[in-house]
Amino acid sequence: MDQRLNILLFMTDHQRDDMIGMVQCQREVTPNLNRLAEEGVRFERAYDTCPLCVPARTALATGIYPTRNGVVYNDWQGKTARELEPIHRTLKKAGYRVGHVGVDHIKVKPSMRDQGLDFFVSQEDYEQWAKSRGIDTKRSPDQLTWVEEEIEGACVKKKYSGHKVRRWEEPLEHFKDHYFMTKALEFLRETKEEPFALFVYLWAPHPPLTVPEPYYSMYDPQSIVLPDNVGRASKGEPSLRRRGTPAQMAEGVSLNEWKRAWAAHLGLTTMADACFGRLVRALKDQGVYDRTCILYTSDHGDHLGQHSMYQKMEMYEEAVHVPFVFKVPGELPGTVKEVISHLDIYPTFCQIGGAEKKGTDGICLLPAVRDKKGEKDRIVCVQYSGNPGYGTIRRAAVCERYKYVYDGSGEAELYDLKLDPGEMNNVAGEEEYREVVTRMHEACRNYHEGQEDFIQWNKGRK
Repeated sequence: MDQRLNILLFMTDHQRDDMIGMVQCQREVTPNLNRLAEEGVRFERAYDTCPLCVPARTALATGIYPTRNGVVYNDWQGKTARELEPIHRTLKKAGYRVGHVGVDHIKVKPSMRDQGLDFFVSQEDYEQWAKSRGIDTKRSPDQLTWVEEEIEGACVKKKYSGHKVRRWEEPLEHFKDHYFMTKALEFLRETKEEPFALFVYLWAPHPPLTVPEPYYSMYDPQSIVLPDNVGRASKGEPSLRRRGTPAQMAEGVSLNEWKRAWAAHLGLTTMADACFGRLVRALKDQGVYDRTCILYTSDHGDHLGQHSMYQKMEMYEEAVHVPFVFKVPGELPGTVKEVISHLDIYPTFCQIGGAEKKGTDGICLLPAVRDKKGEKDRIVCVQYSGNPGYGTIRRAAVCERYKYVYDGSGEAELYDLKLDPGEMNNVAGEEEYREVVTRMHEACRNYHEGQEDFIQWNKGRK
């Protein structure tokens, strides 16, 4: 019998790290994830590589940073996709039975559907299933917000899913994520031999904020406790931030409206957590839970009104700091406080699966799981290059204490995360931080230039 461990990667969309352990309206927002955190290792400082779906997921799946793998914006047609092997295919070649269930936002060649996996279900399958049953899945026009966005050097008017809330009028079992959950359960039922690797990618709590019952009514908006910086921009924030899409989407939104948005977002997060709980229960019922590595994370977070912003696409913690809980059978629970990256998932899964590791940009996390210590003084980087084409530029470097952000405007941005975890005071202009700014700028620049970045530092994009 093959003694290698099974793997379950469970990923949500727009879920923030601070949802772990959060209580609102006297209710645990993520009870099943909280239990996993008690049994596994919580990485408290995990970062995505881009606060945008397609680049974040492609980098995670390949272990290669966005500017080097070529997918730096939401390239839905895969025009920038390259012939790179995702972790799914790597594990398949190593002898795993591999399933992909959920949104397909990973852009490689051949496409994920054509990677030869044992089980593949995407949003396209859900749309066909819903259409055959007369279920309307279109976004409601009143939930869309107009913004002006830089795309390929031009200012373009574009619609985004905004903060408005709507009840899903269909039964809960018709909702997209419940469809994905049932398909993931189907994969587990059909799996007769181990090892297996199941990758589940839910849509929730991604906007539009259309929420099924009972989750629509689960959180009373008037009882929601908002963070202090909802509706407030940071002191010393670079001027370009107010021209960005997240800031435009938050213009004129009242605190009561933010409370409604939070209630809906929390409801969707709790729904996703319930789907996760169903999968955990299935693993236990089938007697494979104790032989399965489980990793719960998200592609990126959501500002939800903090810094007077909505959605992602900026470098604040709400967008780039992601939940990351990893249970490895036989390892003791605990926490790791050092910074890590989504890029670390590929080499970690290769090590678990006995698979050949390609030239990835991450590190294996198993030593940190065992010792509860990551790499001290490590700096991880994040990029944003526009959506849905080349546009707004952001580059960031994050270490244990500081976050540095570069946008080419000449306005430096530095946050002391120890003294200012809410990132409300840009200290880049203060004399005592001059050396830190220089050091973090050079680290950010050197990393990105080494990762085939397409911008000329201090000159803007080529």
